[in-house]
Amino acid sequence: MGSAEQVNSSYRRIQPFIEIMDCTLRDGEQTSGVSFLPHEKLMIARMLLRDINVDRIEVASARVSEHEKDAVKMICRYAEQAGMLDRVEVLGFVDGKMSVDWVSECGCKVINLLAKGSEKHCNEQLHKTVEEHLNDILQTIDYAESKGLSVNLYLEDWSNGMKDSPKYVYKLMNALVKTNIRRFMLPDTLGILNPLQVVEYMRKMQKHYPNSHFDFHAHNDYDLAVSNSLAAVLSGCKGIHVTVNGLGERCGNAPLSSVQVILKDQFKAKTNIREERLNDISRLVEGYSGIAIAANQPVIGENVFTQVAGVHADGDNKAGLYFNPLVPERFGRRREYALGKNSGRANIAKNLEELGLELNQEQMKRVTQRITELGDKKEIVTQEDLPFIVSDVLKHDEPEDKIRLVSYVVSTTYGLKPGANLKVEINGKSYEAGATGDGQYDAFVKALRYIYKKYLGRTFPILQDYVVRIPPGGRTDALVQTVITWDNDGKIIRTRGLDADQTEAAIKATIKMLNIFEKEQQ
Repeated sequence: MGSAEQVNSSYRRIQPFIEIMDCTLRDGEQTSGVSFLPHEKLMIARMLLRDINVDRIEVASARVSEHEKDAVKMICRYAEQAGMLDRVEVLGFVDGKMSVDWVSECGCKVINLLAKGSEKHCNEQLHKTVEEHLNDILQTIDYAESKGLSVNLYLEDWSNGMKDSPKYVYKLMNALVKTNIRRFMLPDTLGILNPLQVVEYMRKMQKHYPNSHFDFHAHNDYDLAVSNSLAAVLSGCKGIHVTVNGLGERCGNAPLSSVQVILKDQFKAKTNIREERLNDISRLVEGYSGIAIAANQPVIGENVFTQVAGVHADGDNKAGLYFNPLVPERFGRRREYALGKNSGRANIAKNLEELGLELNQEQMKRVTQRITELGDKKEIVTQEDLPFIVSDVLKHDEPEDKIRLVSYVVSTTYGLKPGANLKVEINGKSYEAGATGDGQYDAFVKALRYIYKKYLGRTFPILQDYVVRIPPGGRTDALVQTVITWDNDGKIIRTRGLDADQTEAAIKATIKMLNIFEKEQQ
C-alpha cells in the first residue's frame, strides 16, 4: 500500500469530527459588488445557525461602519435569545482597545484577532519587528479577556510565512500557545498553496504544537480551495472555513456545499451540517448577493441533477446505473431529465411518468420527434412545456386535415413591407400565392385570403383577437403559444398554435382554424 493510501486508510479509521465555520457574512461580503443589508445578514445568519447548523459564523470585520455595527448587534441579539451567542464571531485587529471595544459593544463574545503570519507582512506593512508585533498581540489579548471575550487568532498570510519565514511563524506561535487562544486559524490568504504544500505545512504545525486547535482558511485563486481544505483535514486540522456558494475576495473561498459532501463521502468525516438545507441557503445568498450560482456548480447548481442523454435515463429506469452518492433527495432536490435533441424516448417517458401522462408507441414517436426538432433549434424545453407539446402534436392529426400547409417563406427587409409566399393544399389540390402586409403574419393571412378568393371564390373568418403568451410554467426561449380568435358570421372560433417562433405559432393556429372552418362548411 502506497503512502497516500496509508494516510487515507488511517484517516478513515479515525473518522474525526470537523468543525465548520462559515465566513459568508465577513469574507464572502468582500466579493466585488456584494453588500448585505443588516436584515439580510440576520436572515443569512439565522439560517446558517438554525437550519444549516454550522458550528460557527464570522459575521463582520470590526470598525467597518455603523451600518455594520447595527447588523452585528441584530445577529447577536438573535443568537443570544436562541442560546447560540458563543457561535457568533467578529474579525478584529491588533489595534489596542479599538476592535475589542467595537466587538464588545455589539454584544459579541468572540473576537477573531488578525495577526501577521508572515515576516514580510509584519515588516513591510506594520513596519515592526516580530517582538514588537508580538507584544501588541499579547496586550490586545489581555484586554479582550478583561472584557469577557474569547479569542481566536488568524495568522494572516500564514502560507507565505511557512514558505519564506517559518522561523518567524514558530517564534510567534511559541509565545502565543502559552495564552488562552482557543483556535489558531491558518489562512492561505493569497490562495498560493497546493494540497501537497498544505499537507507539509499543516503537519509541521501539528508536530510543533500538538495540543493546539488549528483551522484552515482557503482561497480559490488556483481553483484549489476545496482540495486544500481536504488536505488540511487529512493532516490533522480540526476546523475548516467556508462560504456559501464560494463567495469571497478575488476568486472566492471554499464552498460550504462542496467541502461538506467531500468530507462526508470521501473521507467519512463527521460534521454537524444539515445537508437537506444546503440548497436553501445557497438560493437565499444568491438572491441577496446578486451573484448567480453557475448551473454546473456541484451540489447546488441548477443542472447538476439533470440527466440529458437518453441512455442515462434508460439506465436509471433499469437499475439506477447512473446514480452516485450525490442523490438529489439528500439535498432537498429531485432528479430531472432534460428535454431536447439528446433526450430520447427514455427522458421523455420519465417526464411523462412524473406528469401522469401515458402515450402509446406512435404518439411517443411523434412527441419525441417534436422535442428533437425544438432541440435542433437550441431551444430549452421544460417539463412544464411538455403537456402543451403533447396537446399540440396529438390533438391535430395531419392525415385528417382538409387543409395542409406545404411550405411558406416570410421575410422582413429594411425599407420594404414584410412579405409572405406560401403553398397550401386544400382538399387535395395545391395552390400558391404571395402577398405583402403590415407584418409577416399579416402578409401570410393576406396570401391565404387571395387563394380563397381567386381560386375558391370564398372568404374565411375574420381575425378578431390575437394573443401571444408563454405556456404556464414554460420558458420564453422554448415555446410561445399564440391564441387567435376568429369570427365566422357571429360564430367564434378560437385556435392555438405552439412553437419556439411566434410567427410559426400564429401560422399553426391559422391552419387549425381553416380546418375547423372547412369541416363546418362540409
